[in-house]
Amino acid sequence: MNNDERYRVNKAAMRSAFDKAADSYDEVALLQREVASRLDERLQLVKISPQVILDLGVGTGFSCELLGKRYPQAQLLVMDISEAMLMRAKSRQGLQQRLQVVCGDMEYLPLASDSIDLIHSSLTLQWCSDPELAFAEFARVLKPAGLVMFTTFGPDTLQELRISWSRADAHVHVNAFMDMHDIGDALMRNGLGEPVMDVEHIVMTYKDVHGLMMDLKALGASNANSGRARSLTGKGRLQKMLQSYEEFRHDGRLPATYEVIYGHAWGRQAMATPLSEASSSMMHRRQAMSVEFEQYQRIKKQLEDDRAGDDGPEDVGPNDIGTES
Repeated sequence: MNNDERYRVNKAAMRSAFDKAADSYDEVALLQREVASRLDERLQLVKISPQVILDLGVGTGFSCELLGKRYPQAQLLVMDISEAMLMRAKSRQGLQQRLQVVCGDMEYLPLASDSIDLIHSSLTLQWCSDPELAFAEFARVLKPAGLVMFTTFGPDTLQELRISWSRADAHVHVNAFMDMHDIGDALMRNGLGEPVMDVEHIVMTYKDVHGLMMDLKALGASNANSGRARSLTGKGRLQKMLQSYEEFRHDGRLPATYEVIYGHAWGRQAMATPLSEASSSMMHRRQAMSVEFEQYQRIKKQLEDDRAGDDGPEDVGPNDIGTES
């Protein structure tokens, strides 16, 4: 956990940003869908038959569609801090009759203890003010042999944007992210057993910084940190940030790095096949998914010039994304 109060998330501001982004989220959530698909892929390695699944930070519902197909007999409980996102998830075809929708905060789960078999969360934990509270809640609501499976962003996420803003002013413009090892330690401190963590880096590329900022805005990933500037960013500071970001340009494109952390841990008395026993076919499928993601990137690059640019750049932070899925 980052104890610097400047990085404490303003939940009201975060909720408002995601509510406003509910209609635009799916248009730009390529990374979020890719990560959710890779997380779902890992579930095939676990021998569980959950009766009750909690999808935390469900966003517009892509991940709960995957869960519904993988566990067709399970009860699906979906939760998000944004009511507008939940309504989008609830409208997913084929899932209306199966979903139970809860609007709430993952640091204070409005659920009974020992009630959930599988907690699933893709790109949401980075929006916690205190991840320790969330992990304690996970341990409380999980059944004794339950599993929590999640992704979140690590410290290298949006490093180019963070460095560029740091050269322009002293305000907070990008969220702080927990290190993979700190997350594992926090899981154990809060009663979750046998945590396993790994990480990969995914780089999105853009024609300019404006494109990145427009994507983040469309995702609802606005700057909700307490240390954000309380007034409009002056043209001088903005120009200094843009100039600094240009130092990262490579092959005519600007990179935006995302450090994606994958993790799982067990509730009390859990016994299951460890995820480390991945088959070679799993690795081949991972490679195929990476190629498909690169194809998405090329399509995005082709469409970028046609994209409307009515709004200018503004301060943003990274998603999940409460949403993220």
